[in-house]
Amino acid sequence: MNADASATDTGAGARPEGGGTGRLVLLTTSHRVAPGLLSWPAWQVLRAADRVLCADAEHPQLPYLAEAGIEAEIAAPAARELVDYCVPDARTAVVLTSADGESALTDGLARLAGSGRETMPDLELLPGSYDLPGARLLDLVQVMDRIRAECPWSSIRTHADLAKYGLEEAYEMVEAIEAGDREELREELGDVLLQVVFHARIAQDDPEEPFSIDDVAGTIVEKLLHRHPHIFGEADAETPEDVKAHWLRTKAEEKRRGSVTEGVPLGQPGLALAAKLASRARTAGLEVPLPSGEGIGYELLALAVRAEQDGVDPEAALRAAARAYRDAVIAAEGGAAG
Repeated sequence: MNADASATDTGAGARPEGGGTGRLVLLTTSHRVAPGLLSWPAWQVLRAADRVLCADAEHPQLPYLAEAGIEAEIAAPAARELVDYCVPDARTAVVLTSADGESALTDGLARLAGSGRETMPDLELLPGSYDLPGARLLDLVQVMDRIRAECPWSSIRTHADLAKYGLEEAYEMVEAIEAGDREELREELGDVLLQVVFHARIAQDDPEEPFSIDDVAGTIVEKLLHRHPHIFGEADAETPEDVKAHWLRTKAEEKRRGSVTEGVPLGQPGLALAAKLASRARTAGLEVPLPSGEGIGYELLALAVRAEQDGVDPEAALRAAARAYRDAVIAAEGGAAG
């Protein structure tokens, strides 16, 4: 609804001098923001209002309004009642909306304003609190809490149960990236995020060493701050190579590894494993001859090391070649069927 709707807009008679037709404010709040943390314009309009109404007796903002000395009526007035209250004496009414957005009230106000026969108060939709970036993550945490508590399947899952799904979702994310499918990527990123939140929720139930999604987020935030001293500290980094050097140096200090190969997961795909080991050795300035041996494994190792040296991801390169091979197989099948 137009926040500047007026008597002129609706075809009704001219306003009294000074625009004295009152003001009706629908005040919205976000459940993702702690109750009481309202914007300054919201507090101003609440304190100046002649009447504050709320249909939901359990609305989380009510205790904070009472603490601030603002009396709110628990009522669900109709549009007609509010217009009749505001217009004659140019009064201000504020309606604290509930989760459904007071759709019946807004529909009624729209009908009155659109009739062309009503003198309407100034109508305003005022956000009392705003979602910050990442606010929907709070919804995800809450949904996961409920699923963990109430779903017969999810409530008994363990980290080991979910391990394979983490791998599957990661591969599907990579596939969406390589396919350039933006819609699919958004969905797959959500599936990967679900695995993180699910594992964190399982960890929260551990009787001996529990941790939560906040602990997980806190750990990675601290790591990012420490590994980006050129942003959050006093170090300088003008090139991507400088940034990578900072990252490797701080990572080495954190891990205090006895070998550059420590921390490389041996369970990852073979080509990726070979490339990662080669990258660690090259970054450390080590000249490591390839092990001598016969067989396809040693040939693949040599190819993976060469690819890494040339800046090519051997795993991605092989997947691209495999997709081309798949397409050739499909074409051959079509030709055979013809």
